[in-house]
Amino acid sequence: MPLKTFKPLTPPMRYKELPTFEEITKKKPEKSLLAPLKKSGGRNNTGRITTRHIGGGHKRRYRLVDFKRSRHGEAAKVLGIEYDPNRTCRIALIQYPDGQKSYILAPRGLEVGATVEAGDSAAPKVGNALPLHKIPLGTAIHNIELTPGNGGVIARAAGQQAILSNYETGYALVKLPSGEIRRIHERCYATVGTVGNRDHMNEVSGKAGRTRWQGVRPTVRGMCMNPIDHPNGGGEGKSKSGGGRQHLKSPWGHVKGQKTRHKNKGSSKFILQRRKTKRR
Repeated sequence: MPLKTFKPLTPPMRYKELPTFEEITKKKPEKSLLAPLKKSGGRNNTGRITTRHIGGGHKRRYRLVDFKRSRHGEAAKVLGIEYDPNRTCRIALIQYPDGQKSYILAPRGLEVGATVEAGDSAAPKVGNALPLHKIPLGTAIHNIELTPGNGGVIARAAGQQAILSNYETGYALVKLPSGEIRRIHERCYATVGTVGNRDHMNEVSGKAGRTRWQGVRPTVRGMCMNPIDHPNGGGEGKSKSGGGRQHLKSPWGHVKGQKTRHKNKGSSKFILQRRKTKRR
């Protein structure tokens, strides 16, 4: 999907690059597949802020996306491609023969009028969901399950894809978008194709206000704060002693750059090659 630029009539428009939305074919969402979405402001159930820089933004309603693709052996027709304010990719509205409608992630190349299917007997074409052992090697896949029947959790963002690289006894070896090679059970389902809207990473909002519309609040550097507010704060100007020039820390005093994954985590046995491996 291409991006459009603007004439520099104002400073924010000089660098602004936004999507053209030319792939969107249906503007109004399906009412039966909407759910209320309450804003949290980054706070948990006790009222404490657990995720900073969240708040405000335009009101949204959640689209009920089918990540499980549990209706096997039934071909569904694509009715339209829609915009989803809750995710970076587009979603496709499909309808089954009995009239039931559902949302799925819209892969690249999926067009209105096409048919998609899920199940062991489905063909390995764009938009179809199959078990990993039914997908040919080297195929680009997305919306991958980690536990059979729990629904896809991997490679769901705009432009993401994983590559099915090999098979082992009862498992498939999948190269994830991060570069990690992971062993996933062969009965786990995945959808063929690459997630659409791959130019999302090149978008430039152009102004701070557009970021606020998306619910993102400003980020203040710790070095600009006082010592009581942040471990990196304090000092006169850019101090090399009092504050700002020691090891970078989080607001809670944890040194940044250290690994946070538990050493004895049970799922580590499924990782064959870590991401960010040192190149010789």
